[in-house]
Amino acid sequence: MYSFVRHIAKGEKMSYRELIGNGADKTAIQTYLSQGDMHSTTIRIPDNLRDAAAEEAKLSGVSFSAYIRMCLVEKLSSERSAK
Repeated sequence: MYSFVRHIAKGEKMSYRELIGNGADKTAIQTYLSQGDMHSTTIRIPDNLRDAAAEEAKLSGVSFSAYIRMCLVEKLSSERSAK
């Protein structure tokens, strides 16, 4: 965590892989992934996957976009992905 904080304090940009390589914990990774400007992206997914994700988002009380972001952050900050 110290390395991540040191780079941020200096205003330096650290990549996701550098963060992982420096042994950042899950909280530091989630913080990193939640920062930055928003970017519009189009993805192609099957109707059934979209509909299922939209249902889960609604049940969770969040928008579809927020739900997808939450899933990505969770996956990218998990122990298995971080290795």
